[in-house]
Amino acid sequence: MPLTTIRDPLWSTIRLDPLAERLVDTRAFQRLRNVRQLGWAYLVYPGATHSRFEHAVGAYHLAGVALARLDEAGALQGVGAHERAETRLAALLHDIGHYPFSHALEELGIADHEAVGHALITGGEIAGILADALGPEAPARIAALIRGTSPAALQGLISGSLDLDKLEYLRRDARMCGVPYGEIDVDRLLHAMTVVPDPHTGRPKVGLVAKGLSALESLLFAKYQMYRNVYWHHAVRSATAMYKRLVDDALRADRLAADALGRYSDEGLLHALDGAGPAPLLEALRARRLFKRALDVPAAELDDPEALDWLADDRDRARAAEDALAAANGLPPGEVLLDFPIKTQMLGLDVPLVRRDGGIETLTAQGLPGAMHLPTLSTQFYRSARCLRVFVREPRRFERDAVLRMLRG
Repeated sequence: MPLTTIRDPLWSTIRLDPLAERLVDTRAFQRLRNVRQLGWAYLVYPGATHSRFEHAVGAYHLAGVALARLDEAGALQGVGAHERAETRLAALLHDIGHYPFSHALEELGIADHEAVGHALITGGEIAGILADALGPEAPARIAALIRGTSPAALQGLISGSLDLDKLEYLRRDARMCGVPYGEIDVDRLLHAMTVVPDPHTGRPKVGLVAKGLSALESLLFAKYQMYRNVYWHHAVRSATAMYKRLVDDALRADRLAADALGRYSDEGLLHALDGAGPAPLLEALRARRLFKRALDVPAAELDDPEALDWLADDRDRARAAEDALAAANGLPPGEVLLDFPIKTQMLGLDVPLVRRDGGIETLTAQGLPGAMHLPTLSTQFYRSARCLRVFVREPRRFERDAVLRMLRG
């Protein structure tokens, strides 16, 4: 049976096998055509209108390339055909549960997109297709790969330090935004990947040969630059903060149901919000009238930035702080928005490394003697890219020490 081909601006020709094509044709997967990969970033970078759909198809493509190269190198001995197929399909389906406008809604405390995806993969149309082709246990195994809980040897290709998701989105996002920051040596990384026994458990695991260290460094640099210049750009974060407050208001007023959010496209959710009554924040987003910065403090300048992590993961407390700041400055509720994004690890490291003498050791957060100290760089990059920001509807300045006293009080 001939394979279906897709012309892609990043990877050129992508070929879907018949099973992947059936999954792509499901309603749940087609929704991803209308979920932007970078949320509100298109308000800053007009080319950033690419979707979760092409990213997912690109990840599937990279999984095929990685498997072919591992096979050529003899690294897949003992890895069966079903595990290889399930790995490619996990790459294809890894974002199936993504909310509208990227990750922003997860900061409201609702279920993460992987939990939504788990339900879609293990039940309904997608589960039926997977079970029919690969057996009744396949949906659960694929869902485990996506959540990073699978014992499979190829788990690291889907969720881990070197997962294909990162390689795909960094390259694609940079291309579509028109910036030079996401230039990862993908080819070198794929050629340097291998499957070796974990030094601690003896279980087979995706690892890296020593010649791939420089490519791993390029991944860290690219990720830092993209966070600093694109993902956490001040205007992108202003729009994201406005969107979060808009949806939060609708959820608290019972105009939206949290368990329905994963079924919307971007525009579908905006239409639902529009039909729920007057929404000045929605009108402002559509007209690109973004809130302005009243305060902008890099995390590197804060004594204990982790003490303010609650701004990103405790929505009730963050909302109360926003309204308290508004009141203290003579503004009504909703006129002040706080933003302090979290990325748990800029580059989490847990990779078996094959030394040039054939020995195997693990590259972890403790670093590796004789190599660039990636963990230290990762921490420094994170603190440099991350900023505490206060946004207000109309331009004004807030006094830094007064804001910090209130937030730490």
